[in-house]
Amino acid sequence: MAEPGSILPGRVFIDDRGRTAQLHGIGLQRIGDRWYAWGEDKAAHDRFTAVACYSSIDLASWRFEGDALTSAAGDIAPDRIVERPKVLQRPDGRWVMFLHVDSQDYSFARVGYAVADRPEGPYEYVRSERPLGNLSRDIGVFQEDGVAYLLSEDRDNGLHIYRLREDYLGVDSIVTTLRQQAKPEIGYESPAVVRHRGRYHLFGSDLTGWSMNDNMCTSADSLAGPWADWQPIAALGARTFESQVSVVAAVGDGVVYIGDRWTPDDLAESPAVWLPLRFDDGHPRLQWREAWSIEELYA
Repeated sequence: MAEPGSILPGRVFIDDRGRTAQLHGIGLQRIGDRWYAWGEDKAAHDRFTAVACYSSIDLASWRFEGDALTSAAGDIAPDRIVERPKVLQRPDGRWVMFLHVDSQDYSFARVGYAVADRPEGPYEYVRSERPLGNLSRDIGVFQEDGVAYLLSEDRDNGLHIYRLREDYLGVDSIVTTLRQQAKPEIGYESPAVVRHRGRYHLFGSDLTGWSMNDNMCTSADSLAGPWADWQPIAALGARTFESQVSVVAAVGDGVVYIGDRWTPDDLAESPAVWLPLRFDDGHPRLQWREAWSIEELYA
């Protein structure tokens, strides 16, 4: 039996109410002495009900903090697709939630913005946009030195890294656009970036719908590039241990990969794959662990 505080990859998290934690498409931030996470509530399968918020001290046990954003009208109506909730704090102290907002046929393809006074919300939905006129589906965010960036998959042009406006409620400019090596007509989706030992590492998943694939990573000394060739983060054919990256987070002295193992017939019960990353010659590598603890990353 696993020790208390152990993270068990490939299983669902159970919250303090005894329910499956709705941490799908997760966003994650360290706030004070706790980790806060925002996830897609899949109670209505792929239609929008809410963005759930949880907190934890060890990334293993989760306390439900409430619904940070709930369905309303327009962009966030119950018939909409609302995915990949990510949250950043602005320099003025307010919190901004970023969302992939879409229609049932995925033709809307916009990024949505919501604001709150507290990380757990409630968030007030503000607006959506196609950044600089581009399609926007899966998203990620990154922040350093008060500057925020949006990562956005654009089916027509590739994977964009945008610099956000000072209020974080819109895009200012494109930093760079990346494409796949083998299929240069497209980029990668479900983007995530982390900075580790002075170098940026950008992760993404191939465009295969609910089916898992070998997730990839590229690295650079600057967000503007040049970026190295994309390489798999796990053994070829392992399909990233049947998961799709959602967030890659710096934790202690290490880095943690956080992915979704989608169960299309029961999205609300889709388990999570959380694993520590190790770096070989500067490239992140993922290996399977039956159980592990966040304490390992604070050596």
